[in-house]
Amino acid sequence: MRYLCEAYQIGIAIRNNLPETDLVTAFERLDQSIDAIEDEYPAWHPAPLSFRAMVLSFIFMEITGDSYAAFTRRLTRQPEVTTIFGFGRVPDESAFSRAWRNRFDNAVQEYVQTAAHFVVKEVHDSDIPAPEVRPKAEIVDEPPVEEDSVENDHFSQDEIVQTTRLARDHAFGYFESGRADNASYEDTRFFELQTFMGMVRCGTAQGAARFQYRRGAEYGPHGDTHLRAVKQFDSENLVDGFNETTDRLLSVIASEASFRRPVTAAIDITTIPYYGDVEEMPMVSGTKDDGGRAFKFATLSIIGQNIPLILAVEPVRESSEWDENSSNQIHRTVRRLVRRAKEHVPIETVLCDREFDSIRVFQTLSNLDVNYLIPKRVSSSERDVLEQMEEDDQEVAVESASVHVESGSHPMRLLYVPSTSGEGTAVFATNLRVGPEEAESFCQRYSRRWQIESEYKSIKGDFLAKTSSKDYRVRLFYFVFAILLYNIWRLTDFLLKAGVDGEMDYAPVLTAGECVELVASSLIPHD
Repeated sequence: MRYLCEAYQIGIAIRNNLPETDLVTAFERLDQSIDAIEDEYPAWHPAPLSFRAMVLSFIFMEITGDSYAAFTRRLTRQPEVTTIFGFGRVPDESAFSRAWRNRFDNAVQEYVQTAAHFVVKEVHDSDIPAPEVRPKAEIVDEPPVEEDSVENDHFSQDEIVQTTRLARDHAFGYFESGRADNASYEDTRFFELQTFMGMVRCGTAQGAARFQYRRGAEYGPHGDTHLRAVKQFDSENLVDGFNETTDRLLSVIASEASFRRPVTAAIDITTIPYYGDVEEMPMVSGTKDDGGRAFKFATLSIIGQNIPLILAVEPVRESSEWDENSSNQIHRTVRRLVRRAKEHVPIETVLCDREFDSIRVFQTLSNLDVNYLIPKRVSSSERDVLEQMEEDDQEVAVESASVHVESGSHPMRLLYVPSTSGEGTAVFATNLRVGPEEAESFCQRYSRRWQIESEYKSIKGDFLAKTSSKDYRVRLFYFVFAILLYNIWRLTDFLLKAGVDGEMDYAPVLTAGECVELVASSLIPHD
């Protein structure tokens, strides 16, 4: 492909100049032609800006990571740079935006990225001193691969984009704000903006401004408009929409045998820090940190060897000194999560952390006909058993017990096994018949819960848009949408792996950041 060869020649020329000069001077010394690519503007088009100057400018911006605004400021402050690139005047930001969308076809865009990415990789791989060159991690297409994981070269960029779009197309159709039919923007526009904000990890005002810059002021809503629209998504309907979307996503992989078998699930509660007054803020709860405040959300996730999707999300409303909420009934949250998740897949076992150590939770799970494994807080009765085990030099013990509450009763067992931390003995509650000889291996299943911590880290770090809003409706929408993007990432990864021979593994072949960028780019054309 002649145009790619020419792109590499330009990249090589820039790279060869860099060890002895700065980046701008390296561009000044370029004498390579750009004959292999064509200007999409016809000869009669009133575009006085040089096509070569525009191409070189985009290569420069792709090398440095400069935005259109930053590059324009550079040209304004350094008129000599304007001349070096071949402009007769300083272009404004909209000129660059229009050029990328309308003047450059796919070949020219690939030409720009090929030349620029070659330079970035060479600079970092060869330790060339060039401080203006962006980090290599920002342009590398393929994430690092573990030795035993699926090879990334199984998947072309087209396959990844197509699979991501398939996942996206099954996700955004079930959320409705209930706004008037004659509203200025369809709900989809707000989903596009929300995806973009998750991609660039910025707040609403900045995200809306950048979104309008990319798509045009008339296309994208203003930040205030976005927040007003988000507040019109009823909290209950939002959770229902997530439930329907999850069902649709799972329908894509319903034929997979692993999802026809009962799965292991984990329930946990995560927090989104809140800073501000708590008066008349009933959805704000206290945290374990002294004086800490946060919004809390409970989730139920598939864990183990299956695709790690989040099947259900539930807002947590706790009783606090600043509100009139009733005492927190955590077993009711568990009931809603499990019932909702069982609409999608059969559940065999539920793992919870010590926060769910409650006889009401135990009985709720038993009533829902699922097994449970939950660590116990050590009370006086458990302490007596531990002391006896120490006297008898026992490492493992199983004690029979029973649960009796108004909603029912069932037999249970308390399992005393060596702690995985290597210190002391851990105590677990389960409704399964487990004997002393199998107790330790059975409790090792609890270590699978680490996956849910990785989920929360990814959701908050890769998919959750920033906001300082104190309105709970905004916080709920942002969190639910971040989970949706996380599920799309995991579904995309599953669909990619499904086409590869070999055993599925937990490690994704597509990074979270790449997935968000692909989802957003399939909605939002590049500038």
